[in-house]
Amino acid sequence: MKYEVTSYNTKKMLAESLKKIMRKKVFSKITISEIIQDCGVNRKTFYYHFEDIYALLKWIFEDEAIEVVKHFDLAVEYEEAILFIMDYVEQNDYLINCAYDSIGRDELKRFFYIDFSEMVFCIMHIVENETGKVLDGEYKNFLCDFYTEALVGILVEWIKKHEADKRMQVIEYISVTIKSSLIAIVNTYGAKVE
Repeated sequence: MKYEVTSYNTKKMLAESLKKIMRKKVFSKITISEIIQDCGVNRKTFYYHFEDIYALLKWIFEDEAIEVVKHFDLAVEYEEAILFIMDYVEQNDYLINCAYDSIGRDELKRFFYIDFSEMVFCIMHIVENETGKVLDGEYKNFLCDFYTEALVGILVEWIKKHEADKRMQVIEYISVTIKSSLIAIVNTYGAKVE
């Protein structure tokens, strides 16, 4: 247990150094030397915890946002989870935009994909329970990928445009679109549960 705490604290120190440097410098120009010098650890310590700077950036997103989203009951709190992500983006806009500019849209989408896929799957399960019908597994997987891709794409686009004043509208549109279209799909293509 003590080792895990020490390891986590070291990762946090490295993360804070990277975030501090990202306020002044483009992500692609940051070196490991700058990070370790800022937080006072050696290169070996950095590489013990992270493969490279991209892995550190990914860990920051996972630790500060994705892990928190996992504590939501995605079946009923998916709107709150999306709102939390949007709040995180607004509070860390320099970090997100720097990452977007350096790693690109597709890589940023990958950071969110797994957790949003879980959210969509939970919503689909709720709709199946409400309608008393179930979808074929293969079609259900297709729909999960389809809606996740759309949801993550919308979020990443919102990040790039930085339309903070439209976030509640975006959440409402996402919620209405996913839930109402899924109800129609399950009612049309689902098999009655017997």
